[in-house]
Amino acid sequence: MNESVIDRVRKVMEAASLSQGAFAEKVGLTPDKLSKSLAGVRRFTSLDLALIAEAGGTTVDWLLTGREPLRPSFAARTTAESVPRRDSVSEVAGRFTAAYEVLELVGRQPELPPMPSVRTGLGRYVGQGERLAQDAVAALTAAGASRIVADLETDVLITACAETFGVDVAVTSMPTGVDGLTWQTDGFRLILVRPTTVWTRQRFTLAHELGHILARDAQEPVVEGHVAPGRQKDLTEVRANVFASNLLMPAPAVRNRFRDVADRHGGLTDEAFAELVVGFKVSPSAMAARLRQLRLIEGKSASRFRGLTTHVCHLHAEATDTFQRQLAWASAERFPVRLVSALHRCYLDGETTLRPLAALLGMDVDCLHGMLDPAQPDTPEWATEDADEGDLVFQP
Repeated sequence: MNESVIDRVRKVMEAASLSQGAFAEKVGLTPDKLSKSLAGVRRFTSLDLALIAEAGGTTVDWLLTGREPLRPSFAARTTAESVPRRDSVSEVAGRFTAAYEVLELVGRQPELPPMPSVRTGLGRYVGQGERLAQDAVAALTAAGASRIVADLETDVLITACAETFGVDVAVTSMPTGVDGLTWQTDGFRLILVRPTTVWTRQRFTLAHELGHILARDAQEPVVEGHVAPGRQKDLTEVRANVFASNLLMPAPAVRNRFRDVADRHGGLTDEAFAELVVGFKVSPSAMAARLRQLRLIEGKSASRFRGLTTHVCHLHAEATDTFQRQLAWASAERFPVRLVSALHRCYLDGETTLRPLAALLGMDVDCLHGMLDPAQPDTPEWATEDADEGDLVFQP
């Protein structure tokens, strides 16, 4: 016999080992309302179910459908040299998937716009990555972003990716050995990268993970360690690396700027090379590899330029303020604006409690509530004894 919502609510009550009256008080309902809901006379509201789910340590989705929370199964490949514990990675991903589940239940999932298609007719993965990067730049340009991604600071690039491709990007703490996590379903497109002082690596990782999303490689969660050009053997990883290089350092732009700086400096001096590094916001090793790939420099020069550091290049280019700004940004946690705003709006509209937003941000709910609205209780003002029916989401 199939279980109903009422059956699952009763299971939560039994697990709590409380009387019906005590359980009603715990979740903020009057005994009469809970009794009517359990008898099928009154509908459970979305807020009722949110409060019951919190009390029972479960999800509203489970109460409504019996479906277990969406959690990643990391049988998918990982490029980390030392594979992290699955439960530690699942915990990080679970904060975000839980947020998407809440938004799905209240009908507020973020919109997922169309993405460029992989040109499979090109055959080789290198060609696919190059063309996919060109299509991505065209889509960003059509949406109002710069024609050259190098002109976009990383935080602006992240915002553009959310608006153009519906990709939510978070900079958040990750288990040791994990630099990035990518996952896409019919309901969300998610990229997680770790805070770091090596901001050029973070930027390349972001572009690499975007390549996985646009190529539809992340139907299962992809956990990645140190991402670096030329070090991956998996063909989808090769494609993602080619995509990242062509997105951040498109060949026409690199050739044009190379000629410009070489003319001004009388050749590709350290100062000229530093201008390229600063201008394209990549590491010296990535820029040297790209110049070598485009046959603008020889292997010996590439090896020498790889010996420079990003910081030294910014010193040569008199751009230490830019370096420090990027460093500060890359070192701080950041959560997807669309996701945070949607959860906050659900709370303000009385569709859920503040707990889903607090869980996403990794904050204590009382602390978050005190920051947002110190004068009000956690339950929205409209949810009073007189509001008997509320937002009807379940008919017994």
